[in-house]
Amino acid sequence: MRLQNKVIVITGSGSGLGRESALLFASEGATIVTSDVVSGRAQAVAKEVEAAGGTAHGLDADVRVEADMDHLVNEAVGRFGRIDVMWANVGIPEPGFGMSGFVNSTLDDWKDIFAVNSTGVYLAWRIAAKWMVTNDRPGTLLATTSAAAFTSYPGFPMYAASKAAANGLVRSAALELGKYGIRANALCPTHGMSVNFALQPEADVLGKSYEEMSPWDPDNRAMPLRLDRPPVIKDNAYLALFLASDESAYMSGQTIQSTCGGQFARTSIIFPTDLGQTDDITSGAIPDELRDQLGR
Repeated sequence: MRLQNKVIVITGSGSGLGRESALLFASEGATIVTSDVVSGRAQAVAKEVEAAGGTAHGLDADVRVEADMDHLVNEAVGRFGRIDVMWANVGIPEPGFGMSGFVNSTLDDWKDIFAVNSTGVYLAWRIAAKWMVTNDRPGTLLATTSAAAFTSYPGFPMYAASKAAANGLVRSAALELGKYGIRANALCPTHGMSVNFALQPEADVLGKSYEEMSPWDPDNRAMPLRLDRPPVIKDNAYLALFLASDESAYMSGQTIQSTCGGQFARTSIIFPTDLGQTDDITSGAIPDELRDQLGR
């Protein structure tokens, strides 16, 4: 049991990664507090956890509202005595899911995205960390950001900016709170994320990743890594499990690119598959100026 006796609060856990992780964490011994802005959804996940033999409590909460985050922390502490992990998991995409374009965006769009993706992390973390510091209880702050914080996603400029802001908070929180035994980390998914993210908030919970929704052809994917199955939500949940557990006790201030499939191992220069092969060099596999630098 990797999370035995830990009380873990997960925002945005009514669907997607939050829901998958609530079930996984509970199976590893954690007591789970779920929350979601869609009324009743967090409670439904809490019932799923309990049906599987775990302990959970769900409540409605909006990460944009300070009073809701206060209530979430107070409810967790009031019911279970403490908080060991606060996971700020909520995120929203661009309006039109990347089809609108930067020049057609509005200030209200910007404010909405930052209110959830950045301020939502700040509020959940600040209030939970204050309880941890006041009560001399070391703990873990976890966030779900995105690989978009490291590279641009077409049509998602505001989303990328908000996730980069959250990654900055990870490093700053780790620096300031480390003296209290509080660590802060984020997982930054590329693949294996919930298809519900692209749907309306009230849509049915599908429990599948984007890649699971169409036939899987590993040879027709952007990622270098080739496996015989698509990336799934649980692939990201397993990294969250590690970061929430004592196995990562000396990790803090980290923003880890999960399920990237090797995309972030690439270079922008197109090299031949084997630089030792003269035929590759002379066949135009690399630009002439680079061939000259290599002395071939």
